[in-house]
Amino acid sequence: MGLQEEIDKRRLEIRVDGYSMSIGEWISLYENSDIEIHPEFQRFFRWTITQKTSLIESILLGIPIPPIFVSQREDGVWEVVDGFHRLSTIYEFVGKLKDENQNTLDPLVLEKTKYLPNLEGKKWEDVNDSKNSLTQTQRLLIKRAKIDATILLKESDEIAKYELFQRLNTGASIATPQEVRNCILVMFNRDMFHWMKGLSQNEMFRECIALSERPIEEQYDIELLLRFLVFRTLEDREMRKIGNDLSVFLTDKMIEMAKNENFNYSEEETAFNQTFQILYEQMGSDSFRRYSPTKDKFLGGFLVSAYEVIALGIGYNYKNLSNSNIDVREKVKQIWSSPEYINSSGSGTTAQRRVPKIVPFGRQMFQ
Repeated sequence: MGLQEEIDKRRLEIRVDGYSMSIGEWISLYENSDIEIHPEFQRFFRWTITQKTSLIESILLGIPIPPIFVSQREDGVWEVVDGFHRLSTIYEFVGKLKDENQNTLDPLVLEKTKYLPNLEGKKWEDVNDSKNSLTQTQRLLIKRAKIDATILLKESDEIAKYELFQRLNTGASIATPQEVRNCILVMFNRDMFHWMKGLSQNEMFRECIALSERPIEEQYDIELLLRFLVFRTLEDREMRKIGNDLSVFLTDKMIEMAKNENFNYSEEETAFNQTFQILYEQMGSDSFRRYSPTKDKFLGGFLVSAYEVIALGIGYNYKNLSNSNIDVREKVKQIWSSPEYINSSGSGTTAQRRVPKIVPFGRQMFQ
């Protein structure tokens, strides 16, 4: 198939429409539950009050706002693909935004800006504080302002909205690859997202990975859980398909899991919980730290290569290990002096080279 044939084929898989809408119409869509902005996404938002105020200022000054990308579901509801920050800020300002439990959040209170310093302390409408509320004229100015909608129609290929979401949001205010993955998973399989979120709260898991506050905020714990689910039983030939970008590989495998109606939640949860019970009882926060034979101590912070060989090795063999008297700590010490591990996990070693070697090695070590 030539380039033009590839272009023509892919263009046929994407159907879009678009038109201009007033902010009042965007608000009505939300009030009538005709648009889904996924309240789970709020935890990944990076917008500060200053950024939110800047959006409201732009609307008041007549500065054009970038279009909102939505995907039309089978039931006709629009699902926001790009524009979460803009819409959620508007809904929060007018006092309509709800959290995951359908509780209405406190309305946004604005800050002063360079061009509109009198925005400081202003609210949409407060009957008990008219002095700090926008006037009817100012509210109508906002409600009549236009924001274009670009609609990915339901006839489009089902993967198109996830591909679009990833392209529009990677590197933007949603900062990390796992945060983007989380959003994709919410759109694709909300139940799986909440299941994974619950698993990640396992106290034994959190003690063993011993991450600092920053990686936790950036959802790195969820990425480590995803790596466990993806690689625990993955065949060697599949691991060799990682290619040049582990992040893309993880995203693709996550989508496969989310689409798999036969995914065994119970088995994977048992494997995860028992793996980290074994590690917690024998290793604790030393689980994925570097071992120094000369000092006979585990030093430093979390190392992902150690996680890949140890957690996945135990996860693969957890049924046998749960009822055995194996000394996991001694096995881990052996790993740190093993040429197979040292040669495959050194500085500069890519995931493409590392994972297909050390994951099978870990499985052998904990047989």
